[in-house]
Amino acid sequence: MGTLPEIVDYTNDYLRVEEIEDWPNALNGLQIENSGKVTRIGAAVDVSTRVLSMAAKKNIDLLIVHHGLFWSGSCRITGSLRRQLKIAFENDIALYSAHLPLDLHPKVGNNAQLIAALGLKSAKPFLKEKGESVGLKTKASMSREVLMSKLKSVLRSPVKSFKFGPKQSRRIGIVTGAAGSEIFRVAEASIDTFITGEAPHWAAIAAEELGMNLVLGGHYATETFGVKALAGHLSQRFGLPWEFLSCPTGL
Repeated sequence: MGTLPEIVDYTNDYLRVEEIEDWPNALNGLQIENSGKVTRIGAAVDVSTRVLSMAAKKNIDLLIVHHGLFWSGSCRITGSLRRQLKIAFENDIALYSAHLPLDLHPKVGNNAQLIAALGLKSAKPFLKEKGESVGLKTKASMSREVLMSKLKSVLRSPVKSFKFGPKQSRRIGIVTGAAGSEIFRVAEASIDTFITGEAPHWAAIAAEELGMNLVLGGHYATETFGVKALAGHLSQRFGLPWEFLSCPTGL
């Protein structure tokens, strides 16, 4: 078993947290420190009062999330933030957050894990954001309907599709989360089927104009993969039990 500093140092290096630029309020890495003892790892897409309460009941003392506490920037410690911090402090829960470093990791990343779950191979990075490729693309001749069926199965949730591209997908691009607004940049990579989590209204019109299949699997559902894979990796590395805390947002 490792101590919190050991696990944090390893994870920072493994995810290249210090190297990868992100939105300032992502605050990647350790967000809340505990006493230093780690006996059980929890993984969740988002941190919230409900997730922290679940972690406390399950005696989790290291919670790994994709979306951390401070997205709104500097704020007063009142209301929900005070409540969340109180739960963490009273139950000795450390919080570690990884946003873009987890999205684009070649092994435990959201995109890599979703590509693997769909049985797609030979994926290559694409779509630069802040100097890093945040998506994966692959050449694969697959029926659009078969791909949709596989996606529904691995996400275990409904999938919304805008079928304006070919019935036989040949160039598939995946960017988990909320990348629908990047549809024009995705099209520049000759993608005919674009899978992401969510998109603005105008992206559906853009898909039709571009002759592209746009597939929305849900922001939450497409980003469950990374935290699970990272927690599983750390579990093996440090000999710690872990579990996923399911708390869907509906988006």
